[in-house]
Amino acid sequence: MNEIELNNFKKALGYRISELRKKVINIETNKPISQEELGLRTGHAKKTIGELERGHTNPRYDTLLIICKELNVTIQELFDFDMKNYIKLSNKH
Repeated sequence: MNEIELNNFKKALGYRISELRKKVINIETNKPISQEELGLRTGHAKKTIGELERGHTNPRYDTLLIICKELNVTIQELFDFDMKNYIKLSNKH
């Protein structure tokens, strides 16, 4: 995988994490959880979650597992996305 492909994959994965995060509803506010709340739940800073969602960082496997747990998805579900669609969507933001 070359650098461009890796960067595109990181962007697509970040968009997927953002999409899944927005499906998790905070029972107190009845709204999707924020980057800050996901960070608190996973032991990471809001900045780290933001960097992940923008595809600016290379997440560790254990970080992805913790995120999956908090998003109530399996690691397979996290990576279950069509790269072409996610690249188009992530480049719009």
